[in-house]
Amino acid sequence: MERCRGRLAPSPTGLLHLGHARTFWTAYQRAIAAQGTLVLRNEDLDPQRSKQSFWESIVEDLHWLGIAWQEGPDVGGNFGPYAQSARHGLYLSAWQRLREGGWIYPCSCTRRELALAASAPHEDDAAEPDDEPVYAGKCRPIGSAVADGETPDGVNWRFRVPEGEVLSFIDGNLGAQRFTAGKDFGDFLVWRRDNVPAYQLAVVVDDAAMKISEVVRGADLLRSTARQMLLHRALGYDHPSWFHCDLLRDEQGRRLAKRHDALSIRKLRERGLTPAEVLRMAAIES
Repeated sequence: MERCRGRLAPSPTGLLHLGHARTFWTAYQRAIAAQGTLVLRNEDLDPQRSKQSFWESIVEDLHWLGIAWQEGPDVGGNFGPYAQSARHGLYLSAWQRLREGGWIYPCSCTRRELALAASAPHEDDAAEPDDEPVYAGKCRPIGSAVADGETPDGVNWRFRVPEGEVLSFIDGNLGAQRFTAGKDFGDFLVWRRDNVPAYQLAVVVDDAAMKISEVVRGADLLRSTARQMLLHRALGYDHPSWFHCDLLRDEQGRRLAKRHDALSIRKLRERGLTPAEVLRMAAIES
């Protein structure tokens, strides 16, 4: 039997905060407990928001917390990350398969929807907690004919969800989950008009290519799991198991986001806290 394969998949669009510490430490501990392998992935899809300086801080903070990974390209004798920005060809091949299967269609979207699609929903500073609004269906074609176009450039592309289908799974932390396509989420973006693959497609392709067997992430991505299950099925992939961590919130009850600079791991380190103290603040005993 193949050993457990987990992943750390931060986005370099800001500093890590306590919520990230909880999620990444949980992924690390679960991989250790399963005698598995942990993969490092740099989810740097968004060319406007991704910064090398953030990535360098993320790696330094992960090391400082004591989180180790066992797979990634060799960079100077160390395991570096797989970078999504270098994997465009894989995403393009998946887009072609989806188009040829009649799963996706071209669509015009708002600028806000486009911005949200390039990064994980929990990376946005939106109020609560999910991402794309349910699509009203303005550009949804009648029937399932294959859309024209050999490349996705110059237009946005959406996945056509099966209206009314219930997507259910057992989460390793939160138990049984159920989401109804067309009600809890609508046709979602898989590719942007500026030739950037959307978050939902990229993570599914990468998790399959890297043979990830368990995805550990925040509970703000529960609905995205249902979307990704549809993509796994359309592309012929087996989906991994899921473990969604409870969200940490600030004093006003808002989930932590990268806007919470005072609760970033970098700021906590500057205040003199130890890794064990930071993990305790994240409600984890190291």
